[in-house]
Amino acid sequence: MEVQTSDLKQVRKAAGLTQAQLAQLTGVSRQTIIATERGDYAPSVYLALRIARALETTVEEIFSLKEETQ
Repeated sequence: MEVQTSDLKQVRKAAGLTQAQLAQLTGVSRQTIIATERGDYAPSVYLALRIARALETTVEEIFSLKEETQ
């Protein structure tokens, strides 16, 4: 089984953006950004691409799949 991991918070902070600014740039609520950073929400491919574009990076830099140990 695989779980999604997110480096969104670190990448966003490195870009100098607040959660509210990133939300505005990507057309979602700040709550969506918060939930994505915490790992409570897996963004759609479309949203992941918009986030990556807003942060001037790749989707793979922000989101990755990791195998879960059993």
